[in-house]
Amino acid sequence: MNRSMLGAILGSLFGMSALGGMSLIGAAPNPGPGKPEGNWRLLDPVAYENITIFPVVSSSTQDTSPFLTLDEGLSSGEVIVSEQGAAGLARTRDGRPVAMPQYNGGASVNQLVLINRSKRPLLLLAGELVSGGKQDRIIGKDRIVPVGSEPLPLDVFCVEHGRWMGASSQFGEAKTIVHPSVREQAAVAQNQNEVWNAVRSGTLAAPRAEPSGAGGRPAIPPPPPPALSTEVIGDTIATSAPTQSYAKIYEHSRAGASVDEFVEEIRRRFDRATLGLKGERVVGVIVAYGGDVAWSDIFASGELFEHYWSKLLRSYAVEALARPSYRETAAITDAREFLRNLNGREVVESEPGVYRWREITEGRLSLIELESIAPRAMTLHRLLLHRTS
Repeated sequence: MNRSMLGAILGSLFGMSALGGMSLIGAAPNPGPGKPEGNWRLLDPVAYENITIFPVVSSSTQDTSPFLTLDEGLSSGEVIVSEQGAAGLARTRDGRPVAMPQYNGGASVNQLVLINRSKRPLLLLAGELVSGGKQDRIIGKDRIVPVGSEPLPLDVFCVEHGRWMGASSQFGEAKTIVHPSVREQAAVAQNQNEVWNAVRSGTLAAPRAEPSGAGGRPAIPPPPPPALSTEVIGDTIATSAPTQSYAKIYEHSRAGASVDEFVEEIRRRFDRATLGLKGERVVGVIVAYGGDVAWSDIFASGELFEHYWSKLLRSYAVEALARPSYRETAAITDAREFLRNLNGREVVESEPGVYRWREITEGRLSLIELESIAPRAMTLHRLLLHRTS
């Protein structure tokens, strides 16, 4: 019996495929480039002003209850995030002492320390905000922190340019995820300066060219100036957020009022469009600005999507308000392209027995998937985006 035959028999018996030293138990086969990856269906689009959201539904979802989210962990005290070099003991919410590790060099802009003291593996998504310490930070990359792990250095990006002091070295939940232009710079570009630029300007997306009509005149009149122009953001920074705190920029003054109104209208339309589903759950969304499909977030379960939906929706609204664009509805055929697998350069990172992270780049598209290995293999989060830079 040759080696390939033996591998096939073992695979059928145990449902295992070896990959980079890890075992993927019950993992679904790769469907190949250009083919849909999941058992997904798109509902009719939800459109408002310059944003179109396509709900992604599925009749088969995974059990994601074994996983703890960052907001849950920080709120309960089971997860502790602190500056590097923080001295002494930290305490969980129930009073248990936790020794903080010491690192040479003290606090670092782009690295924090995370401790997972819960009984569940911790799920982290790129762009999630933690508030406190010397500066507010965002998670730099999707990952899973296993149960019982040692305190680990956590790669982050600063979204509060100007402050480097605080009453406490620890961080709390912000229930915020930064908008796509900022999140892209963390998750894909991994560039601190571009993160700051996207916070200050609202978006790094290039303005669309106006479609021409007869005589070279615009066929459609341009929309009014966006509610989150660089002038509005600059005014907010000057009056309410002199340290360029992300949360303050988008939650206060003129900017915050615009975002709140926008979010509530989209939420009402989305709830109406997804009401009465039978045998299916919403597991994600595909988002377009004007007629351009730009972003998607898809999760392993409806429960996991619902946990992130409120802060994701707010992030999409901030992006919409910052992007100058025509009020067009994107085509559903273009949205379906965001359900396919990409064919391009692939980068894979993994922690054996815990998770596998991969990024595929095809032209201006980037696909990032986070797969858990234990307690069972599943793609917890799938992000596909059209890069702005």
